[in-house]
Amino acid sequence: MPVERTKFYQVGSFAVGNRLLPPEQRAVQASPDRGNSLTCGHRACRGCGEALGARWAVDAAISATAGRMVVVNATGCLEVFSTPYPESSWQVSWIHSLFGNAPAVATGVAAALRAKGRTEVRVVGQGGDGGTVDIGFACLSGMFERDDDVLYICYDNQAYMNTGVQRSGATPPAARTATTPLPGQAFGQGKNVPLIAMAHEIPYVATATVADLRDLEYKVRRAMEFRGARYLHVLVPCPLGWVTAACDTIRVARLATESGLFPVFEAERGEVTGVTKIRRRVPVDDYLRLQGRYAHLFGDPPKTDVIARIQAGADRNVRRFGLVD
Repeated sequence: MPVERTKFYQVGSFAVGNRLLPPEQRAVQASPDRGNSLTCGHRACRGCGEALGARWAVDAAISATAGRMVVVNATGCLEVFSTPYPESSWQVSWIHSLFGNAPAVATGVAAALRAKGRTEVRVVGQGGDGGTVDIGFACLSGMFERDDDVLYICYDNQAYMNTGVQRSGATPPAARTATTPLPGQAFGQGKNVPLIAMAHEIPYVATATVADLRDLEYKVRRAMEFRGARYLHVLVPCPLGWVTAACDTIRVARLATESGLFPVFEAERGEVTGVTKIRRRVPVDDYLRLQGRYAHLFGDPPKTDVIARIQAGADRNVRRFGLVD
């Protein structure tokens, strides 16, 4: 990736002190002038990956635009836990849209700003995988096709978590949800929106996870350097729906990338321009075993054939994106 990687000064650990980094290399969150877009008082679950990802992403956008921006938020977990009427935890110009039309509303906001000559004010649309991959998919594709000047961010927790953990188009194979009981989500269903976005040949597409927040921050700032439609797909584990310990959110997200199940890359005009290499590849078992939604795969006897199919999918990602040197 073009972003300069943070150096780790303590061998064998992830410890690093910002005091050892020059100011220009420090994270937006390390600055006392950070936007603090999603402030205290929201009602996210303990260990919520979406709350963490949204704060870093929107704060990075605020920094990149000097605060001149509008956020359009689809209905979903992020909207519900951050804006229980009449309260709000957002400290940025923020609009709530319906579940399925956030890209269209963001397009309208961008058009209105353009008509007023306010081209310095940027627009960010955001939503979960339900409002992005399923209900809002047509509006999103239209936004891409028109090349509207909007950065759209999907916070992907792989199901409809706010309404009871129902299957979405981003639910992975074999994962159990309230609407895909044992043996879980079938293979061959769902859709890969980052690849679909690339097929539209829009200016910028990238994926990220909350396990590498510096990378997430870089990609938001990079996306704001472009005009036109941009798409960022962020993996945000959900302890409730994934049935994981709240303290394991970052660990699970990291294992998703280290197993090859969630490739982290960026692309411009349909061409991959950079990938995050896997530092230490692990088998998919390490990722699956931490999550109760896959517990049915490890019974007596274990479903080794299903696990093998998931491993094959990870292997294909590694080959396709060149994730291992």
